[in-house]
Amino acid sequence: MAPLIVELKKLSKLDVKLCITGQHREMLDQVLALFNLTPDFDLEVMRKGQDLTDITIAVLNGMRDVFRLYKPDRVLVHGDTTTTLSASLASFYAGVKVGHVEAGLRTGNMLSPWPEEANRQMTSVLADRHYAPTNQARDNLLAENVSADQIIVTGNTVIDALLLVSSSLAGNDSAMSSLAQQFYFLDPNKKLILVTGHRRENFGDSFESICIALAKLASRSDVQIVYPVHMNPNVREPVSRHLRGLENVFLLEPLEYLPFVHLMNISYLIISDSGGIQEEAPALGKPVLLMRETTERPEAVESGTVRLVGTNTEKIVNAAILLIDNEEEYRRMSIATNPYGTGTSCKTIGEDLCGGR
Repeated sequence: MAPLIVELKKLSKLDVKLCITGQHREMLDQVLALFNLTPDFDLEVMRKGQDLTDITIAVLNGMRDVFRLYKPDRVLVHGDTTTTLSASLASFYAGVKVGHVEAGLRTGNMLSPWPEEANRQMTSVLADRHYAPTNQARDNLLAENVSADQIIVTGNTVIDALLLVSSSLAGNDSAMSSLAQQFYFLDPNKKLILVTGHRRENFGDSFESICIALAKLASRSDVQIVYPVHMNPNVREPVSRHLRGLENVFLLEPLEYLPFVHLMNISYLIISDSGGIQEEAPALGKPVLLMRETTERPEAVESGTVRLVGTNTEKIVNAAILLIDNEEEYRRMSIATNPYGTGTSCKTIGEDLCGGR
């Protein structure tokens, strides 16, 4: 949402306020700083040991307090988080219209990803403006009887953010030098595999299988694995148990956006269970092996930039080895067209909010 907020603040027709929930404070603050954003409201909902019910209640209560101070004409929410659903419901209770950015993504399975699939479906019921990233997302909404005049295909704002930051890196020798120092331990003669993994539906046995697969890949002398490890203990415990101390594996604390974009740029391939990376990596020409059984972004799979491998150890290992050893297969995935836009999503949404569409 950061590039969208930046774009909307440029428009004289709009009075824009930014509300954050305050989850994962360290990660949030660096993004705000990167895009030079200052929140107008901070719900500060993060509490140790909280669950989804706690977060939902905290956001509902926090948004109610915000609406007592400031009554907007519209609230914009993004994607499929618990915050997205809760803020949409609070807006509905307050009689405020909801615009859903990244609307229309579907797997059709309420348990995969969980709880995101339910969050985005329920948000679509509450929203009256749907900013769909692709034509397929638009078709999903139409199939659910959303009116065509409420849907605008915009591309995805994540591409706007990625291209903005990537271009700023390319022209900044000082930043590149600093990043090289930060990742001094990387061997340019080895193929870099960047890993992210944090989905709730993978907690437990699936994460055990993922870690075993990464350990097997790390036994190859021609690769190195960098894994910024999510703060959730359901992720940290198995990752540490299986991967800590392995020669070709570097377990890092969660990274700021700028160095993470740098790692994507210099990686050979990315193994992930993330949603956004399915869109970001193809924009940089990086193949993605997706550790999920289903995806709400089938366009990436259909275009050839993303391959579903699930969480089975052998499937992950075999798919990665194929890309490492087969140059033609790697080339086929790395040059596939990114279906998620060219970086103009924020401008399109701004024009709509100003009545220009």
